[in-house]
Amino acid sequence: MSIPEMVPVASSNVAEIGHDANTEVLFIRFNDGSLYTYKGVPVFEYEGLLSADSVGSYLHRNIKGNYPYERIG
Repeated sequence: MSIPEMVPVASSNVAEIGHDANTEVLFIRFNDGSLYTYKGVPVFEYEGLLSADSVGSYLHRNIKGNYPYERIG
């Protein structure tokens, strides 16, 4: 699985995020260096995450628990 371009975000927990629109896979690298994928995430959720006032809050409210995830790094 190739990792898309990652975009740095201002967050106390998340370092950067990326999204593959073709496979609808969201990539999230946390500040501790761990990398997770969330599958089936539509582009509007990625855009919402990018523009959220709080990336962590948006992640917990809209992504976690709603999409299957896997730690890949």
